[in-house]
Amino acid sequence: MTKTALITGATGGLGNEFVKLFAAKNNNLVLVGRNSEKLLSLEMEIKSKYSVEVETITADFSDSEAAEKIYEQVKKMNIEIDYLINNAGLGGQGSFIERTMTQDISMMNVNMMVPTKLMKLFIPEFVRRGSGKVLNVSSSAALIPGPLQAEYYATKAYVTSLSNAIAYEVKDTGVTVTTLMPGAIETGFAKAGGLTQTKMFAHGASPVDVAKKAHKGMMAGKLNVFAGLSPVQRPFVGLMPMMPKKAIMGFVANQQSNAN
Repeated sequence: MTKTALITGATGGLGNEFVKLFAAKNNNLVLVGRNSEKLLSLEMEIKSKYSVEVETITADFSDSEAAEKIYEQVKKMNIEIDYLINNAGLGGQGSFIERTMTQDISMMNVNMMVPTKLMKLFIPEFVRRGSGKVLNVSSSAALIPGPLQAEYYATKAYVTSLSNAIAYEVKDTGVTVTTLMPGAIETGFAKAGGLTQTKMFAHGASPVDVAKKAHKGMMAGKLNVFAGLSPVQRPFVGLMPMMPKKAIMGFVANQQSNAN
């Protein structure tokens, strides 16, 4: 039986790779993004290459009611979701006192509120059916505080903590919740967040490789999947929670600086 994946942030770099990956594995798709023209173009591309059904939903994740609107549209389409891919994310560089209230509230809505609400709406259905998988795109940034991206690092810590706890709560129901914790990736995310010239994003990982590893981990029901870590990041992942906070924050702040 063909399954259906709902993918948020579908037109972006990593999201686009998820779309192609799920379509290639014969899954029908519900694609969610804020640009209707890009969604339509992606829909046409996928339909021309793969024998799957594709629906699109235009949504602005900075809208506090975005998740409810997405859920309502899925119900109107009479579609049963099997895989929920919470991929949409918003970054942004700058000190806490320099960034505007609007910027930070938007980031919290996109990175925390919408994925939380989508899980709240879809996971109970998964549990009732005894099947379903969730993939939440977090970040290796979730492991530590992040000066000059304080809000972003904090939102990802929330996503990881919440996802892991829910995964435990549903562990005997046939439902799994997997958290993807990538390093810097070569996508439009860095450009949108003003991060392209930073040391951290100077050598981003391929979104194709990250998507493949994330999909494999999700299908296996893994708790956390680390992917796309740079040679600098890789040795620190296991050590970060044990290292002195001030030293770690100094390293992060340096990585946020200009690469030139």
